[in-house]
Amino acid sequence: MPEQLPPPLPPETRTVGQLVAETIRLYQRRFWPSLALGIAPAALAVGGSFLDRPGQATLAIGGGSLLLSATYVRACVLTSTDRPTRDSILRAWVVGALVWLLVPVLILAFVLPAVAWLGLVGLAVPAAVHEGRSVRDSLRRGLQLGRADYVHSVGGLATLVIVVLVTQYLLILLLHAGSDQAIRIALFLANLVLSPILFLGAALLYFDQAARVESRS
Repeated sequence: MPEQLPPPLPPETRTVGQLVAETIRLYQRRFWPSLALGIAPAALAVGGSFLDRPGQATLAIGGGSLLLSATYVRACVLTSTDRPTRDSILRAWVVGALVWLLVPVLILAFVLPAVAWLGLVGLAVPAAVHEGRSVRDSLRRGLQLGRADYVHSVGGLATLVIVVLVTQYLLILLLHAGSDQAIRIALFLANLVLSPILFLGAALLYFDQAARVESRS
């Protein structure tokens, strides 16, 4: 008989590798709803391919912040055992849009500053979804969660980003046939399939950090 894998560690002691593994398991269990999370990132990626660098930043700050915030909120809903209220979802969407505003500016410098920012305050979005907090309280709670184990928070997000970006790059190389149209199709498909891992992983990271806050208190 094949040897059974050990049970996963509880969230307060979960490692970055287990976070990635749990994210993939969630993707498999909720495949179609999870795959739908990739529609907005894929559309933004293709739209940005027609623009120069400043245009891409404008797109990301404008419509991108609203669409990606909605995607993150939806990922948080997928991880919830209870159905969040409509008000909680709306507040979480506003929080996500506020948090995202700084991300495109940081990405212009490098990806890691954006990851560091999201690791510090990005968990305000699931806090609004799961805890029903106001916009201000959600931002405060997100900062508390991010600081509970900042290394785990940033390390988890950075690992998810590396896994997705490297896999996307390889998938694009395999799919494109040389023309601009083929490259954009490959870009869309790669983002559609792989970007949900980022949002689901960030949504699960909330439980890790919340458990760490609770264990310390």
